Amino acid sequence: MGRPKGGTNTHHTKEEKLALVLRNLNGESLMSLERETGIYNAQIHKWTKQYLEGGEEALVNKRKPGNPLAKYHNKKVLTPIEQLEYKVALLERELLQKDGEIVRLKKSIELERGDARRK
Repeated sequence: MGRPKGGTNTHHTKEEKLALVLRNLNGESLMSLERETGIYNAQIHKWTKQYLEGGEEALVNKRKPGNPLAKYHNKKVLTPIEQLEYKVALLERELLQKDGEIVRLKKSIELERGDARRK
């Protein structure tokens, strides 16, 4: 089922999460916290579990990698250094793709050899 189309992800700070987790650990039910905050009880339960396993640091939002080339696409004019950085980023991306292709080809060759030996 999931979130309705067009919805956005909401990000809660470590302090917000910690406050809800501590209220839950002090005896407040997940359902009452859900009714009050609008945050699903499963999410609060997940934060509580993370807190019990890893302390406050487990509640810190993880940074997602995103697109490393986006910062260059948004500019109309790139400085010479930015042009070189962009070219390096493109080459790194191409190299990763080629490495993945090599791994896939090696795997398929191994599978073919294994089939040929069995016959």
